[in-house]
Amino acid sequence: MGAAIFIAGSLCATNASAQISLNGEWSPRYHEDFPDRIPGPELGDYTGLPITDGARLSADSWDASRLTLPEHQCKVHIAPYIYHGPLQFRVTEERDLRTQRVVAIKQYVNTFEMERTIWMDGREHPPAWAPNSWAGFSTGRWEGDILVVTTTHIKQEWIRRNGVNNTDRSTMIEHFIRHGNILTHVVQWTDPASLSEPYVRSEDFVLQERTQGNWLWPCEYVEEVTERGKNEVPHYLPGKSPFAGDFAYRFGIPVEAANGGAQTLYPEYMERLRTLPKPPRPANATDKPAPAKASAK
Repeated sequence: MGAAIFIAGSLCATNASAQISLNGEWSPRYHEDFPDRIPGPELGDYTGLPITDGARLSADSWDASRLTLPEHQCKVHIAPYIYHGPLQFRVTEERDLRTQRVVAIKQYVNTFEMERTIWMDGREHPPAWAPNSWAGFSTGRWEGDILVVTTTHIKQEWIRRNGVNNTDRSTMIEHFIRHGNILTHVVQWTDPASLSEPYVRSEDFVLQERTQGNWLWPCEYVEEVTERGKNEVPHYLPGKSPFAGDFAYRFGIPVEAANGGAQTLYPEYMERLRTLPKPPRPANATDKPAPAKASAK
C-alpha cells in the first residue's frame, strides 16, 4: 500500500512539473517580413522602430561597404537579431545525470555556427562589468508551457541591418511559445541608448521532421577591396549620405514617418500622418528603384 502511494505521488509530481518540449530542428517562415529579413531593408527605412535621435544619426552615417572590412566579414549576429535573420536552429537539453533536471537549454544556430546556452538552474546573471558576447548571458524559466528567457551582456551589432545599431547596454526578454509544430518567438528588446522604448517583434518557425540543409557555415576572411587605405572605415559624414531622403521620396512616405521613433508606432499617429507634407525630391533622385539595400548577410 505504501509503495503504491509513493508511486502515485511520484507520477503526480512528475506531471505537475512537466513542461512542453522545444527539442528539435526549427526553420523560419520567411514570408513574414520577407523584404526586411532576406533581400535587406532599404537604406533610410526606420519605419516601425522606436529609435533615438542618436541611433538615427548613426544609421544615416552607415555605409554598407563597412561589411567588406575583414573584422566585419564573419561577425556573428547577436541573439536579439539572429532569429529575424537567415537561420535554422536546433534545440537540445542538458540534464543533470543524477536528477535528470534540465540544467540548460542549448540552441545551435547554423548561421556562423553560433551556439547559445539558456541556463535553467536558477543561477544569477554576471555583474555588469563581466564581458559581453554575441549570444549574451541567458536564463530561462517556464510560465506554464511558455519558455521565458532573459538575456543580458549582449555585444553591439544592429537592430535593423541598414545601419540601425544597438549598443552593449541592450537587454532582451523572449517568449518561446509552441503550438504543435509551430514555434512563435516574441522578443522584447530594450536599449537605453538606441531605443526610446522597448522594441517588440516576433517570428514563427516550423518543426522539421527530417534534418534540413547544411548545419555548417564556414567563413573565411578575404581582402574584398584592395585599393582601400589601411585605416579607412567606410562611412558618410552627417548629412552627406547619397541616399538621404531617397527611401521616403520613392515610397511617398513623409520624412518624419520614415525616420521612425516611438510616436510613429501608435494608431494615434495616423491623424498626424495626414497633416505631414509629401517628401521632397532628393538631389540625387532617379525615380527608379535604387539599389540602396543593406548587405544580405
